[in-house]
Formats: sequence, structure tokens, C-alpha cells
Amino acid sequence: MERRTFLRATAIGGTSAVLGGTLWRGAAYAAPAQPGTGPYGPLGSPDANGIRLPSGFTSRVVARSGQTVPGTSYTWHNAPDGGACYADGSGWIYVSNSEINPGGGVSAVKFNATGAITGAYRILSNTRTNCAGGKTPWNTWLSCEEVSRGYVYETDPWGVNAAVRRDAMGRFKHEAAAADPVRKVIYLTEDESNGRFYRFVPTTWGNLSSGTLQVMVAGSSTSGSFSWANVPDPDGSSTSTRTQVSGSKSFNGGEGCHYADDTVWFTTKGDNRVWQLNLTTNTYELAYDDSLVTSGTAPLTGVDNITGSSSGDLFVAEDGGNMEICVITPDDVIAPFLRIDGQSGSEITGPAFSPDGSRLYFSSQRGTSGSSSGGITYEVTGPFRT
Repeated sequence: MERRTFLRATAIGGTSAVLGGTLWRGAAYAAPAQPGTGPYGPLGSPDANGIRLPSGFTSRVVARSGQTVPGTSYTWHNAPDGGACYADGSGWIYVSNSEINPGGGVSAVKFNATGAITGAYRILSNTRTNCAGGKTPWNTWLSCEEVSRGYVYETDPWGVNAAVRRDAMGRFKHEAAAADPVRKVIYLTEDESNGRFYRFVPTTWGNLSSGTLQVMVAGSSTSGSFSWANVPDPDGSSTSTRTQVSGSKSFNGGEGCHYADDTVWFTTKGDNRVWQLNLTTNTYELAYDDSLVTSGTAPLTGVDNITGSSSGDLFVAEDGGNMEICVITPDDVIAPFLRIDGQSGSEITGPAFSPDGSRLYFSSQRGTSGSSSGGITYEVTGPFRT
């Protein structure tokens, strides 16, 4: 995926935001013909599933918490959260965490080449508050526990191999993970108000049983250079990992994380920011900051899970906000791609594209009921940009 460094933000509908540290105001750019639209055009009326989509896109319900997945005998888990897709012959698999405690774990749904569901099953059980995670280049799913001194579990999307707890990746309030095959490391976010941004350097790439946990060291500003320092005690038994290294940079509630083309993006929900690390220059900057919106309404609030498409677009799910998945394009346009109506007590989780990029999977964690037992997992199909 090719993506250039952000130079500005074109915030839709006369607003302003910041990308790459440069404030850009709505009056200074060629606005789209219709305010509130992005590369996919305006959102339509709610469909039968209560989802507002651009023209040409359709949605379907894949699974509901507490109910059997259509075409299977498997009961879908409560509070669906982070997820990812895996190629499976001519079909694919979508995995989804369960953010409940106790229980947690991960479920998977199998699809054939036409998108029909052919199976569903459990791939991790008896864990706690499995929130986000990340896909590895060797096609496993890292499921992260969002609890104090939580673990990372490496799971098999096919459910053949037993899940393995990866103690060397540290014990803290894990949120998301993103693999960097160039530097051969895994980036990790921490959901604390004074959380840190980490990377795990495996002893052998492709084997997460041993390695070194490091933390990002940088100043207190929103841009600059950074370095990495080893965390002395990844277990965090006597001193939390986030307080062990002097000069490590604090982030307000780390959430989603995505890597592509020598860049890693991650979100911090506490201050509604998207951060960008330029890994070839070891510099960091803000990719989005709603506090710098000076007019109108911020185009993206409640930043949470994040993923990318083959076109270079970033898709950011909202926890609250307008219950939207927003797109940030390589041309620096920020706009809603979809919105879920009637579910203000929920959050959007687990956005992930099918291997061919034609389908987007995600969940409403608490659905219309506002309860963890009301989760709904969706699929959106349409002409995504490539």
C-alpha cells in the first residue's frame, strides 16, 4: 500500500483539522461539491440494518451475540471487538475478539468464494476482556487482553493449533498490535490515560516465544524524533511497564494500530488523536487532532480501531461519536464512510477487509440494546477504492 506523508487535512463540511502538524482550514481548499461527502459520496438513508452507506454499497448481518451464526450451529460471542481477515483457499476467515470478563476469547467465521458462510467456531477461550489485537505475516491472530497486566495470546484462525500465551510481549493493559515485516517487530498500544507505545523485537522473526520489549522514548511535544529503550521488567510485577523507563512518551488511551509502507499509525481515544510514526526517519507527528478543529463539527470523534485499504485509505472506527467509520484518504480528505443509526449506546469495532478488498467487516459491540449481549457483526460490500 503506497501512502505519502500527510501534509494537511481537508476536513469535510467547512471544518478544519490537523494532519502532519499543519492546520488546514476549510476556506483554503477546494471543497467537495456537497458538504459532508468524501471520496465515496454522501451517505444515504438507513438501510434495513440501520446503516447509512454511500451509493453502490450494501450491508448484511453476519452474526449476533447469543444467536447461532447463520448456516452453522455455533453461538456468536458477546461484545465483539477487534478483528482481522485471512485468505482461506478461494474463501476467507474473519476472526473477532470478545471483550467480556471473564470469558473473553476469540471466534471465527468462514466464508466461501461467493461470501456464503460455511462455518463458525472458537479459537481462544477462558481469557479476559479481549479487546483489539493484530494480524501477523505468518497468518496468526494476536488477541490482546485489555486488563491490568494482561497478556497477548497468539491464535490460529483455522482453529487447528491451540492458542499460545506470549508472555515475552509484556504484561500491561494491551489494546492493539501491528506487525512490521521490514524491521521485524510488533508494535503494541496500551489503553491507559498515561499509556505507552511499545514494540516487541522477537529473537527470531515468526516466533514470538522470546524477544525484547521496548518502549518509545520522546519529548512531550506532538512531533519530533523518537528512539526505543528496553523495558527492564516486561512482566510488570513490581513496577508497571509504562513507568520503568525515564523519558518514555505518555499517550492518552492507546487504541487501534496499523502498519503500512514504513509508517505506523495508532489512535489515542483520551485526546481523540491519530498519531503517525515515520519509521525510516524515526520521527513522529499528529495525523489527526480534533482539538484543532476551529469551526463546524469535528469530522472524527471517539477514535478507536483503525485499518487500511489497498488504495492507501485509512478507515477509523468511532467509539461513540456519531457511530461512524470515517475514511482518511491519501489526498487528506476526512469524511464518514458509514454511520449506524439507533445505536448510540454502542461502539464500532473490528474493521477489516476481505483479502480481495471488496468487503469490509466490523461490529457494533452492544447493538441497539446497549448491552454486551446485543453485539452485531456486519459485512459491507461495494466498490471500494483500489
